[in-house]
Formats: sequence, structure tokens, C-alpha cells
Amino acid sequence: MSHHLSLRCLSRAEPMDILNVGAGRTDEEYKESQRRQREELREDSQTDANYFFYAAGLAATCSGILGVRFNFLINVGVFDLLSIYGRRLGEIYPTVAEGTVVMWIVILCALGFAARKGHRWAFLLGIVLYGFDMVALLATFSIWAFGVHGFFVFRWLHGQKALQDLKQVAG
Repeated sequence: MSHHLSLRCLSRAEPMDILNVGAGRTDEEYKESQRRQREELREDSQTDANYFFYAAGLAATCSGILGVRFNFLINVGVFDLLSIYGRRLGEIYPTVAEGTVVMWIVILCALGFAARKGHRWAFLLGIVLYGFDMVALLATFSIWAFGVHGFFVFRWLHGQKALQDLKQVAG
């Protein structure tokens, strides 16, 4: 009879109780630590999503679209390649170069908003986009800008990993 009673108790037990996960903690403490972990992962992904907006601001600064051009440490490979190989096109159609800059900034901002809403694909697309731009930076020998791009890619990798971990913790 006691054997039958223990099986009934096990059937009502939480899986974490059976596995003895979080030993020494009450069920409430365990749930609270899980909630805190989810919140920290959400905060991490939000912080890393903000780097899309920082990248957009730096792209605007290095392009000269704001009236100020600063490209010592920051540069965008697509802009460099367009100014080198598309110089004639830029002279004939100056709005092409400006349109490219605006499109780049809009894409980065859109990815930032999507990433802040918790879309992992936004981080991954940003990584791919900046990966291609890093190749362009190597072609133009912009080593410092390559390093800045690498920093952004690192932050976006961290952000997508936080969202992946959040999905596993929540699921």
C-alpha cells in the first residue's frame, strides 16, 4: 500500500522535483530564479538590439549625410566601394550615393526595431549584412572600420544567443 502511495505522489510531483534540480531551493525560489534569468536574457537582447541604432548613427556620420563627415575609425565598405568604383555614377546621379546611404540607415533601424521586438532573424540578418560589408572594408584596406564592424557583429551574436537561450528557458 505504501508503494502505491509513493507512485501517486510521484505522479503529482513537478519534473524539477523528481530530477532534484535546484536542490536546497523551494519551488517558489526556483520559479523566481527562472523568471530572473528570463528577464536578464530579455534585457541582454534589448541592449544588443540597440547597437543597430548606434551603427545607423555612425553610418550617417561617416557618410556625410548629416553635413559632418568623420571617417577615421568608422566607415561603411559599401560607401567606400561606391565612391571608388561608382565615382562617375555619383557625379552623374548624385542622389544614387545619397540614396544608398539612406537605404543603409533605414535597413539598420528596421533591423534594430525587429531585434528589440525579439526577432532573432534580425540579429542574424545584421550579422550577414555586416559580414559582407566587412569584406568590402578589407578590399578598401579600412582595417580600423573592420574592427568596429567586428564589434557590432560580436554584439549581435550575443543578442541572438540571448534570444536563443530565452526560447530554451521559456520552452
